[in-house]
Order: sequence, then structure tokens, then C-alpha cells
Amino acid sequence: MVKAIRVHELGGPQVLKWEDVEIGEPKEGEVRVKNKAIGVNFIDVYFRKGVYKASSTPLTPGMEAVGVVTAVGGGPTGVQVGDLVGYAGQPMGSYAEEQILPAAKVVRIPSSVDPTIAASVMLKGMTAQFLLRRCFKVERGHTILVHAAAGGVGSLLCQWANALGATVIGTVSNEEKAAQAKEDGCHHVIIYKEEDFVARVNEITSGNGVEVVYDSVGKDTFEGSLACLKQRGYMVSFGQSSGSPDPVPLSSLAAKSLFLTRPSLMQYVVTRDELLEAAGELFAAVASGVLKVRVNHTYPLSEAAKAHEDLENRKTSGSVVLIP
Repeated sequence: MVKAIRVHELGGPQVLKWEDVEIGEPKEGEVRVKNKAIGVNFIDVYFRKGVYKASSTPLTPGMEAVGVVTAVGGGPTGVQVGDLVGYAGQPMGSYAEEQILPAAKVVRIPSSVDPTIAASVMLKGMTAQFLLRRCFKVERGHTILVHAAAGGVGSLLCQWANALGATVIGTVSNEEKAAQAKEDGCHHVIIYKEEDFVARVNEITSGNGVEVVYDSVGKDTFEGSLACLKQRGYMVSFGQSSGSPDPVPLSSLAAKSLFLTRPSLMQYVVTRDELLEAAGELFAAVASGVLKVRVNHTYPLSEAAKAHEDLENRKTSGSVVLIP
């Protein structure tokens, strides 16, 4: 038996229970991993609340972790006992001392990257990678808008986009987060509680608008985000921390021939090659210093409920990690 966080009924942070679970041995093509560090992401909150539907309950949340391989099932796995590996995305279930994973979903963690940093950055970092490099390809000369610029993904988007040569506009909720966003390479920071971000973006871009908006906030920012785009701009809606956006009539995209996408990492790392490319680019960016990862908050795994509470109440910045 190992300890894990279990959710028997959907709801607030209090539904996260610390329990004994049986995980068994790895089958062919699987590995057993003893977790050293577990990343916390807003998607974990969505599954806990039922915004995203899990296939069954009780469920163990968590979409990323780094740990040591303790057992290998049959067949070619490409990893061996003792390897330090990480994963991000499916299968859900990383809020556990140990877990069984498909070998095809794990990647070796380079020695140049600290395990806690790796656990905090795999999901967010591979998300930033596909958003900036594949969903819309950000290049020198582009102007982009990043909402929640001091958040986990937002912080990485700002740093990486700046390194790619883009002009970065970020929105944040307060002065403290504004200072962090500036440090992360935001050329212009908008405190959305104090000023209208649409008017401010219009002013910064001399009425031209931005090439792309990266919006993880959803309901509160969606319409304004569309208004900030230039002709043929890209609206990339990749989260909904304020709730689901209202339905969009297609006609609202027609005036400026806008593109709208609601992407997810899982559809961008479908093949082993895509996964290795995304992880490889990410770890290279971390090792070279392009990305500075802040693990500002660590909690014992048993206190996952407190971590969720703080995350939802906007008491965190940077990355949050659970330590078994």
C-alpha cells in the first residue's frame, strides 16, 4: 500500500483525502515510479470540481511528477530501474507516493535540471512550448498579450516570448505580480483591476492590436481579448480560471477574420517524437537560463487541500509543488 490523495465526491479543497491505495506491479510497457516531487496545476482544480469530467471516481488528481523508476514491466521500455524520469499529462494520478505509468509517457530528466524544478515545469513548460512554437508561432517583431502573466504558464510564456524577440504585454491583478511580470520580460504590464486592458492594449499598439492573445482566464477576459486582436489575429483560449467563456457567435470573428482555438497539451504530444521534442526544447530552455522557474511554494503531499485553497484564492505565484 502507498499513500495518495483521493477524491470520492466533487467539490472544494476539503474533498481531497489522504488515504492508502494499492497500486500493484507494472505490466508490459509500464514502469513503477516513486515520486520525488509533484507539480500542482489549475487543471487539477478543474477535475476536483468537476469542470472537467474524470472517467471515474474515486480519482487521484495530478498531471505531472518526477520520480525514480523502481520497477519495469516486460517489453522494451527505454528506461531502467534507478532512472530519474518525469511525465506530464495523461494518465491522471500523480498525487501519490508511487504510481504506475506507461513507459511511452515518461521522459528522462537531464542531470542539469533539479527534480523539483522539473516537476514544477513539465506540464506548464510543455504547454508554453506548444502555445508559442506550434499553436501560433511567435517570432521577432510580433506583439503578444498574455493574461495572468505572473501565473505558472503565464510567467513562462512571457520569458520565452521575450527571448524569441516578441513585444510582450501582460495583465496581472496587483503591483507585486506586476513586478514579477516585468522581471519575466513583459515590456508592458497592465494591472487589470486598475485600468481597462482593452483600452491600454489599443494605446500600446497605436490602435493596431496584437498578433495573438494567450488567455487562460476565460469568462472575465474573453470578449476583451477578441477586441485586442489585429486583423487575422489568433485568439488562443487555453484555460478558464474565471469560468467558461460565454458562447461565441461566429460573426464575432468575421469583422477581423480572426482565428480562435481552444488547444490542450494532450493533442500536441500525441506521438513519442512530439513528446520528446517538446520536453527536449523545454529542458534546453531551462538549462540555458531562457526560463527561470520559480518554485515559490512547496507543501507536503498530505496537505494538497491547503495547496489547492491557496491556488484558488490567488495566494500563490510561480509554481506550486507537493513533496511526498
